[in-house]
Amino acid sequence: MIDPPTPDEILAAVARLLRETIAAELPPHSAFHARVAANAIDLVRRELELGDRARDEARQRLQALLGRDGSLAELDAELARRIHARELDSGSPGLIEHLMATTLAKMAIDQPGYANYQRALASRASADTPPE
Repeated sequence: MIDPPTPDEILAAVARLLRETIAAELPPHSAFHARVAANAIDLVRRELELGDRARDEARQRLQALLGRDGSLAELDAELARRIHARELDSGSPGLIEHLMATTLAKMAIDQPGYANYQRALASRASADTPPE
């Protein structure tokens, strides 16, 4: 049996220590670097939590959109090639939905507190809610 704390809990504690204790005791320039390090740890935590699922879902969307199999990198390259060749555009079924879902998944990892990301989530949630 594996006992707590979990790796996520350890990373959260280190980020909190850097942000709340160490940064407060440092000169301003060093405190800034401590906060940057805490933010980097938080980003790694979100990547570990959300990254695999985001990549799997993107790959599945791309397979459906492009009608072929491949690695995520191969499918991303094929998507870019088709857009560049004007074989796909904003009217192509599934393209805008894929690009929006991919962008939101990246923002969930990189900048979950970003105001435009929060608005996009709220907008999607209200669009998914059936009228009463």
